[in-house]
Amino acid sequence: MKEINTNQNALLIRNLSKTYGNGVKALSEISLTIPQGMYGLLGPNGAGKSTLMRTLATLQEPDKGSIMLGNVDVLREKDELRRTLGYLPQEFGVYPGVRAHDLLDHFAILKGINGHAARREITEALLKKTNLWDVRKQKLGGYSSGMRQRFGVAVALLGNPQLLIVDEPTAGLDPAERVRFLNLLSELGENSVVILSTHIVDDVAELCTRMAIINKGQILHEGDPQQAIAEIKGKIWRKVVDKHSLAAVEAQYPVISTKLFSGRTVVHVYGNEQPGADFAAIDSSLEDVYFTTMAGHYGVRRKEDAV
Repeated sequence: MKEINTNQNALLIRNLSKTYGNGVKALSEISLTIPQGMYGLLGPNGAGKSTLMRTLATLQEPDKGSIMLGNVDVLREKDELRRTLGYLPQEFGVYPGVRAHDLLDHFAILKGINGHAARREITEALLKKTNLWDVRKQKLGGYSSGMRQRFGVAVALLGNPQLLIVDEPTAGLDPAERVRFLNLLSELGENSVVILSTHIVDDVAELCTRMAIINKGQILHEGDPQQAIAEIKGKIWRKVVDKHSLAAVEAQYPVISTKLFSGRTVVHVYGNEQPGADFAAIDSSLEDVYFTTMAGHYGVRRKEDAV
């Protein structure tokens, strides 16, 4: 088994492309350098996020490009990568009639962890880490959505992975479960490359020190979330309108987002100067960065910026 150099365990993605048989270009010349820690991948449904995640997890082949994790060639040494990979897909099944402790032990066997004592030590530690110890003997069919997500993390952490991929992990979670789950991911990012693929901007804003925005298979922006927020400071303007005036505002100004509030519509506009006397300057947020990028006013960085 090849050892990964943990001093050089960044994930290097170069010129990755994938076109499906129906002609959909899911990935187009994707190049990213993803360091150890939490990394956010933002984009709408159909942007290419899941295709990229499945490719990184060796579940499908790209048409071209390369991926390196440390000194492991992900596309050519799939077994080596899988030994140090944790993957939590957006949807995963569990056996509802099986107790959590028993199923986690079964997955540990499949992961190649031999010896009852070793598996017991590892599974008990993971159940405690994911706050499932008190319900370890409960059948998975009785778990809440958040508990099942945390069980999925426990499975993904078997083998102490250097690369952990989580795809839309907080979708459907209540606020308390979401906070617990994000805190857990943040802790895991201290020792591994953790990729958080999501369309929920707040998840990235709260957790990630680096991020990329992807749409239609292309990287539109890559960098530090807080720096991106700072770069559009003073360029986001807010106005509250009624629904009958919205079309006129959209026709006149570069509207990046709209949101209903108390029966009226809050409009955010991008501009270097105040669009009009009835527009107020507001503090920019990562959500504004996202919508500004998607509207084409920010980002679309050069390919070499990711290298």
